[in-house]
Amino acid sequence: MSRFERYLSLWVALCIIAGVALGHLLPDAFSAIAAAEVAKVNLPVAGLIWLMIIPMLLKIDFGALAQVKEHWRGVAVTLFINWAVKPFSMALLGTLFIGTLFAGLLPADQGPSYIAGLILLAAAPCTAMVFVWSNLCDGEPHYTLSQVALNDLIMVFAFAPLVGLLLGVASITVPWATLALSVALYIVVPVVVAQAWRRALLAGGEARLKRVLSVLQPLSLVALLTTLVLLFGFQGRQILAQPMVIALLAVPILIQVYLNAGLAYLLSRQFGVAWRVAAPAALIGASNFFELAVAAAISLFGLNSGAALATVVGVLVEVPVMLSVVHLVKSSRPWYERGL
Repeated sequence: MSRFERYLSLWVALCIIAGVALGHLLPDAFSAIAAAEVAKVNLPVAGLIWLMIIPMLLKIDFGALAQVKEHWRGVAVTLFINWAVKPFSMALLGTLFIGTLFAGLLPADQGPSYIAGLILLAAAPCTAMVFVWSNLCDGEPHYTLSQVALNDLIMVFAFAPLVGLLLGVASITVPWATLALSVALYIVVPVVVAQAWRRALLAGGEARLKRVLSVLQPLSLVALLTTLVLLFGFQGRQILAQPMVIALLAVPILIQVYLNAGLAYLLSRQFGVAWRVAAPAALIGASNFFELAVAAAISLFGLNSGAALATVVGVLVEVPVMLSVVHLVKSSRPWYERGL
């Protein structure tokens, strides 16, 4: 690990501060960047995510994808967490904290809307950023890619019924354009580009591929930090205007992340899953597809609704919290492997 990577937590903290400050000082500039979107997918952020995940996809040999069947227990654990645990645990946590414990501290008319936003966030498993978290903990790349693709396929059929069940709504309007464009931008196109580039590089020998990867690795981390500045910059004014609301909404999200990551990790250990699969399994089980959640919240409840704000809080905590999960699974590797 390079010196830059060792101090990643410090750079993240500085980027959060810079993002909030710049968003407050330069609201028009950040509003213009935020407006550069198609179907609620922000194109500058999508470009940065490309810079993050294409170097990781370059490492994947698609000829070895058949090996993923060896990791079926890891796939089963993650599917169980993503679809049978996470949405329901968030509904419970949202009701407990937002509907009961914090009810007197939040706007009285927004409680149900806040809970709805939290449920929307939990019902959409993460897509693009999982590649970043998996790479940072040296997770098994073929498992990660296969699991993300499987989650995307299930999401197409399960997102609307699951959200409708938990919200008690008969008909949910799914932002299909956002879902389709996100999958295309974050999965299909980067995979095609990375594999074409990989083949071209390997035509010049393995050493050529390694040289390119060594150059791209720091660029990937810089893109991650720049994304963080943008995300916090977009919401800089809101964070400063409603710090208490933001902090209270973050509580069930934080508990849910650590609960589901820990459960996936422990179940993986119990079932004898290799650590390089268990680590990304925990990360996939904990993170969220915030682009879809934000778009669905705006579509269902409106731009200025409590639901939209709750999903935005999920965006804000995603990077720093998931980095802490990466640290936890890496530092616990000796303990994990002693139990196998």
